[in-house]
Amino acid sequence: MKKINNYIIYFMLYAMIGWIYEVFLEVVVYRWGFSNRGVLFGPWLPVYGFGALIFIFAIYPLIKDRKYPQKLYYIPLVFIGCMLSATLLELLTSYICEFFTGSWPWQTYADYKINFQARIALSPSLRFGLGGTIFLYLLQPMFEKICERMGEKTKMVSYIIILVLIIDAIYSFIIK
Repeated sequence: MKKINNYIIYFMLYAMIGWIYEVFLEVVVYRWGFSNRGVLFGPWLPVYGFGALIFIFAIYPLIKDRKYPQKLYYIPLVFIGCMLSATLLELLTSYICEFFTGSWPWQTYADYKINFQARIALSPSLRFGLGGTIFLYLLQPMFEKICERMGEKTKMVSYIIILVLIIDAIYSFIIK
């Protein structure tokens, strides 16, 4: 049960970090102005949470228990693994979003020189590889330490968070 609570917390943390990243890009980098970058009402992008869990389960075991400097030798492999898995997830998510909503939020990928059906593009894929590498080397070990220090009662909040996310999805896809 302890592990499941941790993964729920990781999912939500990274879903929120993904939302902040997307809003930052939109407001600061592209200067388009603020809008909710997600398909849900709240400040989270579940695709980033799922991507993080894929990284944690599929790629993180390569480096988790290794010591420095040996851990650094895996950076190219971690980068490529994060880039490929996130790109595949993004492609799959675009089809799912299109099925349920008729479109997907990142159709601007058509503006990138190297893209596939405006669903995935090389530039974002490279950023996912870089972000995933930073996440696995810096953020995830820090989040693990934080979760280790949390009491079980505090972690029960994760169930409330998931309930809020489910209600948000119902509102966003069915009611709205």
